[in-house]
Amino acid sequence: MYLPPIDESHDGDRQSWIESANGHPDFPVQNLPLGRFLLGGDLKARAGVALGDSVIDLGSLLATGLLEGDAQAAAQRICHDAGNALIALSAGHRQALRRALSDLFSIGTSRSDTARKSASVFLHDMQDCRLLLPCEIGDFTDFNAGIHHAANGGRRRGQPDPLLPNYRHLPIAYHARASSVVPSGTPVRRPWGQYLSDESGVPVFQPTRKLDFELEIGIWIGRANELGSPVVIDEAPDYIAGYCIVNDWSARDIQSWESSRLGPFLGKSFCTTISPWVISPEALAPFRGSAFKRRPEDPVPLSYLHHPLDVLEGMPQLQLEVWLTAPPLEEPRLISRSSTGHLFWTPAQMVTHQASNGCNLSPGDLFGTGTVTGPDQGSFGTFLDAISPQRPSLLVDCVPRTFLEDGDSLTLKARATRDGYASIGFGDCSGRIEPAIDRYQGAPIQ
Repeated sequence: MYLPPIDESHDGDRQSWIESANGHPDFPVQNLPLGRFLLGGDLKARAGVALGDSVIDLGSLLATGLLEGDAQAAAQRICHDAGNALIALSAGHRQALRRALSDLFSIGTSRSDTARKSASVFLHDMQDCRLLLPCEIGDFTDFNAGIHHAANGGRRRGQPDPLLPNYRHLPIAYHARASSVVPSGTPVRRPWGQYLSDESGVPVFQPTRKLDFELEIGIWIGRANELGSPVVIDEAPDYIAGYCIVNDWSARDIQSWESSRLGPFLGKSFCTTISPWVISPEALAPFRGSAFKRRPEDPVPLSYLHHPLDVLEGMPQLQLEVWLTAPPLEEPRLISRSSTGHLFWTPAQMVTHQASNGCNLSPGDLFGTGTVTGPDQGSFGTFLDAISPQRPSLLVDCVPRTFLEDGDSLTLKARATRDGYASIGFGDCSGRIEPAIDRYQGAPIQ
């Protein structure tokens, strides 16, 4: 199993000549995530790199001749090849491009002065850019690896053991909807659906009353396997191109009524928001940590899901936050903190299990980890986990809340920290709830 090494590009003392990058909560020079954007009247997406409050236009940087060798080849492929070239870069090309960018944009390196003189050619203010999805998403698999969220669901259903017998043996997942995945900042329309009326107990077709969020981490697939050829866990990290934040918006009343037997459908498929930048495995190299610590009585994973290095270093160690802006308040409020330490299965185990039957993966496939809820009241990854018969609502500035209201804005954040290294973040994953459309008139319901 190959995991990216820590090198000079991770040096916590490195500073960039782009001043906004120094101390930036998400995009210091130690991060350098890839993405796509539009500028002005663009009709075609550009490839870019986030650095501080700026976006490096990779195509314009390539035209200056400042990139050479494998870094140049990587940039050429991203900018000129059709399809999901940005996601499909090999680990070697990603690493070469990362090192070259770190050298060009760090103070005191051999080529930083040359890059600074050409900055106006390839640097744009991020506020002037429209950030897009980083690639065309082929398939979207949503796992249920958050063990506390899974257990809470079992308790709500009255199961004697909150976790189903298979939970600790294999990564549970369902095939989600790729067409309704949108980048951060896209409005979220309250969906219509069929559910049981609280008043009459009979089915109605109305806008959801129980609109919820789900705090997840996304895993981008960057390599294909042939149909019929499983992916062994030793090779699984080679298939991971990077990570993002996922908010799998959920209509709980619709989901509850429709999910018997076959699982989620319209209660999930109306919208999923992701953060637009691809945080690479190379950027996260200093922040790898151990997998979930299993209890002595828990089963040992079957051999196809087990690798000693994955146990020791297979989980990106991320701190997660949920921020809510609820009218009439204008300032966001931090309502929850969680971490990837609450995920029972590692990304490599999810990749391996998805492909274990010979299912073919493709560059641009997206995995969601499932809701990352912790064991404490202040670590919920969804409103559903924050409320219970004993605690029927959540207080936000002394106002009781259960689910999301029209006009609410929700932002999810993820950050990796470790002593001796510069912290890096994922950028915001945000959405604002808009009223349901009148299904006959096409206008928002007042």
